[in-house]
This record gives sequence, structure tokens and C-alpha cells, in this order.
Amino acid sequence: MKKFLCSISAVCIAVGLISWGRTGHNVIGRIAANHLTDKAKASVAALLGTETLADVASWADDNRDRSTAPWHFINVETGLSFADFKQQVEAGTNVYTVLVKEEGILADEHASREDRVTALKYVVHFVGDIHQPMHVSRAEDKGGNTIQVQYDGQGTNLHSLWDTKMLEHAGSSEDQLAQNFDKATPAQIEKWQSDPQITWAWESYQISSKLYSEIEKNGTNIDDAYYQAHLPIVEDRIEKAGIRLAGILNQIFSKTMIAAAPVQKVQALETVATVKETDVANHIGETVKVCSKVYGHKDFGSMVLVNMGGAYPDALFTVVLRGDGKGLADSLDGKLICVTGKVIDYKGKPEIVVEDKGQVQQ
Repeated sequence: MKKFLCSISAVCIAVGLISWGRTGHNVIGRIAANHLTDKAKASVAALLGTETLADVASWADDNRDRSTAPWHFINVETGLSFADFKQQVEAGTNVYTVLVKEEGILADEHASREDRVTALKYVVHFVGDIHQPMHVSRAEDKGGNTIQVQYDGQGTNLHSLWDTKMLEHAGSSEDQLAQNFDKATPAQIEKWQSDPQITWAWESYQISSKLYSEIEKNGTNIDDAYYQAHLPIVEDRIEKAGIRLAGILNQIFSKTMIAAAPVQKVQALETVATVKETDVANHIGETVKVCSKVYGHKDFGSMVLVNMGGAYPDALFTVVLRGDGKGLADSLDGKLICVTGKVIDYKGKPEIVVEDKGQVQQ
């Protein structure tokens, strides 16, 4: 994969604790999409446009910084009763309390469209996070990040093992995983969707407590027997997350209908000033046309970052491909292209966001 310029969605500081990895989050989005009502499907499409729940499932990780990092997990000591666990969780700032807050914003008909779009992306992600057992665990080992284990002949840690390693070991595509994991009965769907969010967190807490105990008792060499015994837990947590995410969205959008956003046309090319690639930074806030060579890209799932005018770290500016624009990524490397769009500033670096293929001329 070619190097890339850190940008809007690629936080260039270590924040850790990436739950389920992209594969797990995307599978949760795919399962949820299978269980949406027609009204919920229409409202999701009205908010996300051409993007799907799977497309935005990792957005909250891509856009995370130090201020939002605590939103992705719950840290408590082991050995708590449900009552004590509930009291501590509800009193803190964590994935549970933020999920509840973002659900409220998504359901608020008086909230702006932009705020509801952001809330939807957070809800999709945080439902996944709260179902990852190592995201409801101990602070002292950073959710298992400092517990080193051996798996598939390589060193990793307990958190990464549950985030990605066991799913990678399964060797299946996202489509296959979603199909294999999505097998709940109507009775199970009804039960899981009726459970309150604190129950979801409690389930993960009980599992992580068991995982800690197993490591302490059996050691850190993770073999195939461990994989065979624990993959069903991974499957269960991902399936429940997808089913419950659909339940949240169905409930919210049964009470509020979101109209499709008006189509926004890119400013006509003949009325847009053409600027030099070396001068883009001097046009922050303006809609411009700029022609430059592509020096590689990086796909983050919810968006693609494209280095323009130079390779990392010397790119002159970044093009951020979203929505319909993401489909262009693989055809751009090494080409001279012209991009039309509004120049924005991100931490002193100029960027142009492309959501419509018509913004790019090859």
C-alpha cells in the first residue's frame, strides 16, 4: 500500500483500541442492513446518500482524536455485580453513555441534518464497540492491549486477538461472514432487540472477565483449540450487534422520517477559478479547480485519501474521496487529474473533498 498524507479522517496520533477492525464493523453494518424496515432503509439512505451502513461503520475510528478516544470503551474493575457495574458505567463518559446520547440526537427532529448524519455514524460504530468484549474491560491493561500473547506463530496482544486476529484466521470475505453470522431466529431477534443497552455492555463485561481468567490460568500461547472454542463468541457478538443496530434504527425511524437531501451541484466549471497546485493553500474556503499528479492513495473504508503533487510527506494537498467519489480511487494513481471543489484546511494542510465523480476530470 502506498504511503499517504494524514488527513481529515486519518488521525495521526496513537489512540489505540480499534474495535473489531474494519472487517468486524463492516459485517455488523451488513447484518443490520438486512434487518431494516422499509422506512428505516429510506431514512438511512436519505442521511448517507450513496454510502451504506457498512461504508460508515469505521468512520468513528477514522475521525477519532484524543478527545473522543474514551467514547469507544468502558473501563471498570473486575468482579462487579450488575448493580455496581450499571452504576459505574452510567456515571462515566464511555461508549455506553455516548451511544445513548448519539441515539437521542439521531431521533431529534429538531437537530440539523449534519448532526443527525454524524449521530448515525457514531451509533453504527458504537453499537459495534459495546459488543466487543475487550472494549468493556480493565483500565490497567488498556483493554488487553498490554497482555502479550502468541497466536498463529506471531506475537500479538489480547485486544488485537479479539479485534481482528480470529476473524482474519477465519479467512472469509465480509460478504461470507455476514451471510454465515446472520442466522438469528425471529424469537432471538425479538429478544435481542428488546434488551437495554446496559445489558449489551454487561454481556461484554462478563465475557472479558472470563477471557482474563482463562489467560491467567492457561497462559498466553493461543492455539487452534482456543480459536475453535472462542470463534462462536465472536460470531455471537457480531451478530447481536448487527441485529440490535437494526432494532435501534427501526425504532428511531418508525417515529421520524427523514426526507432526502436536495441534490447539490458542483459549481459550474466555467465560473470556477483555476489555481496552481502550489497555490492551493492560499485559497482556503474557496471553490477552485486545480490540476495535479496523483502520488498514491489510501482506502479507509468510509473515505479514500489521495496524495496530490507529491508523495507523502511532501504532498501539496490531499483529495478526500467520499460517497460516489470513492469509486474513482483505483483509476487515479500516477495520472494527471483536475479536481474541482472547495478547499478546506485541516491542521494546516489544504484538502478538497470529492463526493461526486463529476468533480474529477482524468
